[in-house]
Parts: sequence; C-alpha cells; structure tokens
Amino acid sequence: MTTSFDGEIKRKLLDADAAAAKVKSGDWVEYGFGLGQPDLFDHALAQRVASLERVKLRGCLAMRPRAAIEADPESRHVSYLSWYFSRLERKMHDRDLAHHIPMNFGEAPDLYRRFVDVDVAVLKTAPMDTHGYFNFGPAVTYHKAITEKAKTVIVETNESMPYVFGIENAVHISDVDGIIDGGATAMPELKNPPASAVDQKVAELIAPEIPSGACIQIGIGAMPNAVCELLATSPIKDLGVHTEMFVDSLVSLFEAGKVTGAHKQTNRYQMAYTFAAGSKHMYDFLDCNAVCFAGPVDYTNLPAHIMQNDRVISICNAAQIDLTGQACSESAGMRQISGTGGQLQFVRGAYASRDGKSFICLASTYEREGRRASRIVSRIDECNIITTPRTDVMYVVTEYGIVNLKGKSVPERARALISIAHPDFREDLERQSRDYRLIGKSIF
Repeated sequence: MTTSFDGEIKRKLLDADAAAAKVKSGDWVEYGFGLGQPDLFDHALAQRVASLERVKLRGCLAMRPRAAIEADPESRHVSYLSWYFSRLERKMHDRDLAHHIPMNFGEAPDLYRRFVDVDVAVLKTAPMDTHGYFNFGPAVTYHKAITEKAKTVIVETNESMPYVFGIENAVHISDVDGIIDGGATAMPELKNPPASAVDQKVAELIAPEIPSGACIQIGIGAMPNAVCELLATSPIKDLGVHTEMFVDSLVSLFEAGKVTGAHKQTNRYQMAYTFAAGSKHMYDFLDCNAVCFAGPVDYTNLPAHIMQNDRVISICNAAQIDLTGQACSESAGMRQISGTGGQLQFVRGAYASRDGKSFICLASTYEREGRRASRIVSRIDECNIITTPRTDVMYVVTEYGIVNLKGKSVPERARALISIAHPDFREDLERQSRDYRLIGKSIF
C-alpha cells in the first residue's frame, strides 16, 4: 500500500526566496557537495546578502559559481569554506573569497555528527519518489549526516538529477522542512582534459601492474583516467571498482566488458563509489543502474573498508615529491589547490588489501612563467602541504619509470626517485642529496 504525501508536500513546498529568508545572521549554511549544491536557493540568498552578517557557507567541489559569494565581493556579510577545492573554488580562494577546511574525506560523516554545526542545510536532490524519499543522486558523500545534524533541512529538487541505488543515499520527507521545486535544469558537467604524451607514458607503466580481478580506485585527473582508457583495450578482465569518484573512463571500462566485480569481497558485481562528476553520458549511465552502488564516503574511503577487497589498486596524482618520498598533492606553497580528499586513505587501504598496490603518479617536470622545474625535489618547497607521508607512499611513477619505495632506506629512496626524475635534473638532485646527507659515503 503506497502512502500519499500530497498534504505534506503542499505544506512544505516553498519558493527559493522564502527558503532564503530562513537564513539568519550568524548562521552556518550548508551547501553540500558537488552536484548536490543548490542553485535557485543560492541566487535567492544572493539577493539578501547585504541584510545579513557573519553568515558562513560551507560546501565542497562547487561546480557552478556561487552567487551568494559573488554578491559580496569584499566578504563583509558572507564567507565560503570548502573541504576540497574545485577549479572554481580555487579561483575564489585566489580572490580571498574562499577558505579551506582540512580533512580526510572518509571522516566527513563523523565530523558532521560529532563536531560540525549546521543551522540551515540546502541540498539538491532528485524529486521525491513514491516512498517519500528525496534521493541525493551521485553526491551521496556525507549528505545523510548533514540532514541528521542540520536544524533546518531544505531540498531543491531537480528532475535531471540521476537516481542512485545504495545506502544513506536519501532523506525522507518527514525529515525535510522545506521543498523547492527546481524544475529540470541540466546538471553541471566536468570535462576531463585529454591525456598528454606524458599521461599516456605513465599509464603504460602502471597498466602492466594491474592484474585481472583487481579492484581499482581512480582519482581525479587526466593521468589516472589514461590508465582506465588503456585498460579498456587490454586483455585484462573481471576488474572490480571501489572508488571515491566515479568518472567517465569507468563507464568506458565497463562498456568494454572489463568490469564484472566477480572477485570483489564487498558489493560483489557492483561498482561502488561515493560521488560522480563528468558528462551527461555518465549521469545517464548512473541513473537507476543496479550495477552501481552509491554509499557514504565513510563506506568507500575508510581504509578498514577498502582493505576488505583483495588486490586493491589505488591510482592518484601528486604535484611534488621529495627524495625521501613525501608526496604533496593539494597545494603550491600556501596556495590551496584542492585538498587531501581520499588520497591518503586509499593509499593506506590499498596497502592493507591482500596483494594491493597504490600508485602516486606525476609528470617529472612542470613549467611556470616560462621556467621548467622538477616535480621530484631534494626537499619540499617552503609551505607545501604534505598529503601522503613517506611512510605510506608505495609506487611512484613518472614518464621515466616506476619505483617502489616500500622497505627502502632513505638513501635507496633517493637513488630510486632520482632515477625517474627528468634527466636534466638528475645531476643536481644527486648533488643536493649528498649535501643534505640523504646519500652518504656508504655503499649507496
């Protein structure tokens, strides 16, 4: 017997202006994650920003400009804080309009339940289903924890939001205080840059290390996605997926018949993830697809869960690594670029998995203002944030080779990393490693 929610919907339906009027000075307003961030509410809040004081907006991986922040370019009334910067949020940070909140992504639901205040939460969802639930779509992450903690919960529905299967992936109308009908506007898309020659070379070095039956995690960026594209045309079979982010290349891998999940220990025959960002083709793939399992980020990212699958393969990017193996993946000095995200937790989860492997990949050099520099350095640049400690780093890959740092001494690590640096920088790195006594006068 299906329950009718017509009366409750009528009572809770409101327009964006009325929803924005619920925000008071001093409030913590939660915008949620990625595809789950509101748009109509954001524009309505922008209209009344000048009447408010000390309002804090908290979000993560914004995929559209935030109107409420742009309406207050001197941050006199509202400020924005993010757990992980998207390209847009990075530009906001450069303009002093956004600040970073450090975290390991897998801890997010617990952080909300234990430490984080939420006065008003506004989340974009799919329209209510016949059982009274508003589905979070491919932005499950920590949204259930938000709705548990928030004093006021408002949903902004969008008919274009994919409906996903999984756990902790929806909020019931009985727990919602307001409903904004958002129509059916297109979801924001994230375009992956095409793989460069360096990306392809790194992918060619990693792909042979991945056995049939492995369970893969793919991070953000052209380099990890190039690995997926290469695997799609390889003889590999029966791959599983347990990942943080669902990306377009995983659709390609599945459509090529390479993913079955037959050897997974958790969510067998399903691809597990916590959020997605990509093309409309990918969103259509995720919509009502039983082969895909969307869980909260403490389900996908905590090492204790990751390690339950055998042969976990984690592939992530870094921006800089020193000769002892410290990997920096989220900042350029004091300039925040992204965030810790799930990198450290997947590195640890993969290593704890039976026969698991983690790969930190990076181009050997970068260019800035016409100057080329090495990403492999004798010591970390001043103020750079270390994302993955040297004790956790396993495989490091550049276009010049692949090395495993596990079990290696500092001199052995230095030698190994110099061997995969760009040839133009190896002599300097060798000299600096001796100056800093990373390599001594012994057999190394």
